[in-house]
Amino acid sequence: MKISFHGANQDVTGSCHLLECNGTKILIDCGMFQGGRELEEENAEPFGFEPEEIDFVLLTHAHLDHCGRLPLLVKRGFKGEIITTSATRELARLVMVDAAHLQEEEALHRSRHPKSNHNHHNKSTEISPLYVLVDAFRTMDFFGRTVHYHQPFQLTETISVTFYDAGHILGSASIYISAIEDNIKKTILFSGDIGNSGRPLLNDPETPAEVDYVVMETTYGDRLHRSFSDSVNELYHAIEHTINHGGNVIIPTFALERTQEILYFLNRGIEQQQLSSSTQVFLDSPMAISATQIFERHPALFRESIKQLFDSKKDPFQLPGLHFSRETADSIAINRIQSGAVIMAGSGMCTGGRVRHHLQHGLSRSECAVVFVGYASQGTLARRIIDGAKTVRIFNEELPVRANIYTINGFSAHADQAELVNWHKKIKNIKGTFLVHGDFKVMQTFKQLIAGKVDIPEKNQIFNL
Repeated sequence: MKISFHGANQDVTGSCHLLECNGTKILIDCGMFQGGRELEEENAEPFGFEPEEIDFVLLTHAHLDHCGRLPLLVKRGFKGEIITTSATRELARLVMVDAAHLQEEEALHRSRHPKSNHNHHNKSTEISPLYVLVDAFRTMDFFGRTVHYHQPFQLTETISVTFYDAGHILGSASIYISAIEDNIKKTILFSGDIGNSGRPLLNDPETPAEVDYVVMETTYGDRLHRSFSDSVNELYHAIEHTINHGGNVIIPTFALERTQEILYFLNRGIEQQQLSSSTQVFLDSPMAISATQIFERHPALFRESIKQLFDSKKDPFQLPGLHFSRETADSIAINRIQSGAVIMAGSGMCTGGRVRHHLQHGLSRSECAVVFVGYASQGTLARRIIDGAKTVRIFNEELPVRANIYTINGFSAHADQAELVNWHKKIKNIKGTFLVHGDFKVMQTFKQLIAGKVDIPEKNQIFNL
């Protein structure tokens, strides 16, 4: 048995790990690198393995940095089976189709504006997207079995797989693989992204009792999140303060989990009279709207208290004054509203999507606020604003940053350092741990906090287990 690492190595995005055992090649995730232009170019590079040789893909969850290169894998020759939970299957389709659409638009824009692509000579230069809509739709043909948590299934005669609830987003999983090789049983656990315990919507992350090897994410391996209740109260304060001072609140949101969690707390804030019942909330993201509808189709995956709300016909994601903006015209109309609006739009890192239009209208207004409730990678517009940039460039316009900027990291769907350490401690008899999905300095810090042999793989590095 051997494992090789082809993404999220000493980096936060691009999850992609290859396990080889008894002649079977199993890929765990095939995610997109996200951030600056260099990472965009890295997405187009060879995988580090031959796609046509992959027998199975086991998908931990539907975030773009875990499923975003599946259409490219198919485009380059993959003919195996993709296996995941039913919720992840639905959400991954949404994510991949959205990614393909954005890439087609971006390629068209760069072809029409060659100067932005550093090409001053040939105005008709054609820029090709990584993949197109037909590739995303074709990828769904390779999704086979859907699995349930805790129910082992045979991948081959010698390899069995069990999905455990990772508590990160709807349908997310940590994947446990048990294999017999040369009459010796070996086990390995791929954490996927690990969620926070005690969150209102999803169950706590789970682990098997013991494992030989662990491949573990470390996104927040060097820091603690602030108190969740403090984070909710700060959100309410930011909204009430901004609306009382005649401005709008812009919340750059990730379509999966973060949007639904914020909707839940806005609903609760109005019920508990911590927010005005006249608060107008605009969900300006077709993808987030569709994701919310998918969430509503899977009540069994939520905590018991949320299941009971669904059972009593109370939708936790609906609230008075909520407007869904699917059409472009509806999105444009929002910017005519000068005050009293809470605008939730993607993308969470402000690298694309409709949120940039709202920032263009609100970022220079001192009475407005921008509330960041998620992770922002280096090189993204969100990170520049969070880091205190005095001006930022949006749609070729240099804008002053006058709005109040809030960074509320307690809403993160990732476990913080303490939760990660506790997650690792729950697993007995670990022979080795591989750290992925984090900055190198973060991994070095986290490595000192956990017991046993710990490796920090480089890209394309191979380990014999």
